[in-house]
Amino acid sequence: MAFNSPRPRRSAVVRQPRAQQLRPVVEPPVPQRRPTRILTTPYILFLGLAGLIVAGGLLLSLPIASSDGRATPPDLAFFTATSAVTVTGHTVVNSSTYWSHFGQAVIFALMLIGGLTFMALATFILALLGHRSSLSERLVMRETMGIDRMEGLRRITRTIVLVVILIYCVGAVVIFFRINGLDGMGLAESLWQSMFLSVSSFNNAGFSILPEATPGSGIGRVLTWDVLLVAMGVLIILGAVGWTSLVDLYRNRRFSRLSLDTKLVLVASLVLWGVGAVALFLAEYLNPATHAGLTVTEQAVSSVFHSISGRTAGFTAIDFGLAEDFTKLTYPVLMFIGGASGSVAGGIKVNTIAVIAAAVISSVRGRAQAEAFGREIPQAQVLRALTVGVLGVVFLLLVMPVLTLIEPDIPFVDLLFDTVSAFSTNGSSTGIVPDLSLPGKIIFMLAMFIGRLGPLTLALALAPREHSVYRFAQERVTIG
Repeated sequence: MAFNSPRPRRSAVVRQPRAQQLRPVVEPPVPQRRPTRILTTPYILFLGLAGLIVAGGLLLSLPIASSDGRATPPDLAFFTATSAVTVTGHTVVNSSTYWSHFGQAVIFALMLIGGLTFMALATFILALLGHRSSLSERLVMRETMGIDRMEGLRRITRTIVLVVILIYCVGAVVIFFRINGLDGMGLAESLWQSMFLSVSSFNNAGFSILPEATPGSGIGRVLTWDVLLVAMGVLIILGAVGWTSLVDLYRNRRFSRLSLDTKLVLVASLVLWGVGAVALFLAEYLNPATHAGLTVTEQAVSSVFHSISGRTAGFTAIDFGLAEDFTKLTYPVLMFIGGASGSVAGGIKVNTIAVIAAAVISSVRGRAQAEAFGREIPQAQVLRALTVGVLGVVFLLLVMPVLTLIEPDIPFVDLLFDTVSAFSTNGSSTGIVPDLSLPGKIIFMLAMFIGRLGPLTLALALAPREHSVYRFAQERVTIG
């Protein structure tokens, strides 16, 4: 019997790694490509606003800009330019009599560019530079322009500009039929006045160049012109509601189909308009310097108009300097809130206060998260709303004591009213702006500039780009 011989084993070669191969391989860090800081979105907005103010101030300083042909003092020229670019409406002189047609045209151009179109121009600049904005910068664009979608900025911007121009023209036509021939104005002058007032109303700028019936009357001469007040009120609402809310309302006409953001804007705006109208009607009902001489219907129309305009635009048909203290203390709160995000209005935005109110109501109801209309609001947005609100309050707390030292002769209530109006880029005034000293005017200019740029945009522009990749352990804090 034969046995199979075992197969010869093949020799195996065992290779041991060398010492240098056992060491970890360290790749050199690849430098992260960051955009030039001067070309980021917040800085474009910052430099753009500053450049417009400088250019406008220089143009308004020219002798051709004043009606008497004299050079305008720099403090007056730059204050007016700042007010126009930031669409505030604070004025040191009477815009209808002091400025020539050239000066009025400069103010018109500044408030036109300083409104919604400036945000659109910033987008065009980024597109032309071929700059790929980061996620945080796109979030800034969403906050300032009200754009939810991350793509198609050029198309959306083009749509915004076209729609806004159409609104300007429609508003100008309606206003024209009401003021045509006023005080013997010709056709060209009536058209100019109508377009100026239409753009100023939609941009919530508060500037008016209507001729005065009596010295100091301003737009107060139209207090009983219901058609004009309604037209201006509609333009102010369209400019203050915000682009995304307008688009959402156009596409989804039923309240149940609207986005949470639009619902919060509409409900909060209606509440604030109602509170402002009722407060003004009750406080000024027997005031002979404001409403006492009007009928109940005229008082109601005036109260609603000032509630709409007094929160965002700054058009005033009554003298707030002669209003009751209750009105002077109520309206700064409304002005501080302002309009909606993505609108031409200032303030901390009605979206911000709506989110904070939703968080407070949810906390009172024992909810762990902020909820509204059957939706949960992300915690990050609640914190952002609190940040914007606190920054606004802190700024006023820092500015007001300084102003009280600089302007000791101005009553505190009037100073508070106009300071909040400047920060919220509102423009409503008790009439103290012409009496401000040069340091006071500079502080007001700073307040208007910061208020227009926005606490959130300014904070993101100065914040570092690095984000924390770790979280600390949680620990409870006693509250209450």
